[in-house]
Amino acid sequence: MTTDRQTEILAIARRQGRVLVDELAQRFEVSVQTIRKDLNELCEARVLQRVHGGAMLGSGVENVDYEARRAMAAAEKTLIGRAAADLVPDGSSLFINIGTTTEAVAHALLRHSGLLVITNNINVANVMRPYPEIEVIVAGGVLRRSDGGIVGEAATDFIRQFKVDHAVIGVSAIDTDGSLLDFDYREVRVAQAIMANARHVILVSDQSKFDRGAPVRVGHLSQIQTFVTDRVPNDDFRRLCRENGTRLIETAQPDTGERV
Repeated sequence: MTTDRQTEILAIARRQGRVLVDELAQRFEVSVQTIRKDLNELCEARVLQRVHGGAMLGSGVENVDYEARRAMAAAEKTLIGRAAADLVPDGSSLFINIGTTTEAVAHALLRHSGLLVITNNINVANVMRPYPEIEVIVAGGVLRRSDGGIVGEAATDFIRQFKVDHAVIGVSAIDTDGSLLDFDYREVRVAQAIMANARHVILVSDQSKFDRGAPVRVGHLSQIQTFVTDRVPNDDFRRLCRENGTRLIETAQPDTGERV
């Protein structure tokens, strides 16, 4: 049984994706120790999952609401978007898939010219639509109302018609062994087709994806040429990038330009 305060904490987490100890203590006018106890109990009930400084929705079969995901780590996603966009020269062709971080990349690409963008993300298409220097092709398929993603076999078959210079992809979770994970198997099939039909695959993700789980396997870090994030959790994952030949760019640290 949860207390009224814990019920409200859970409601906030569902709206925002995550909660922070200090903010909750101030909101409820209780001590940080009290909030930590609340979070520990909610985590023991497996509805929340502890992360540094707070908690987020526990791993499960459903993703966090799209608007909540857009608000989470917004500043970090902006920097990731700019760093990823810098990898794409003018005149390139590229895929961009579903996600709030890939949407941040789309915003950063608006100063480019001569781009051909194929996407199954209606939000990306809307961002780029007013810019005549960018040609946008939208995949056909089933529209997922929750986030504007286009999924299903029709979208997968459509993607397979192309071979592009770059792919910008996001995922819902990253496992410690380098597995890339998501929630919707229909979206995963499209992402796998995108990865298979691009010469340079760029994974974009903020560090919160290391704290999460998801049930469907998209692929593995070994299929990624460049991984752009704000920060990886430890040196073990940096070593995993090095072993798989994946260039790691951490926007919270100076980029050496080396494969690490």
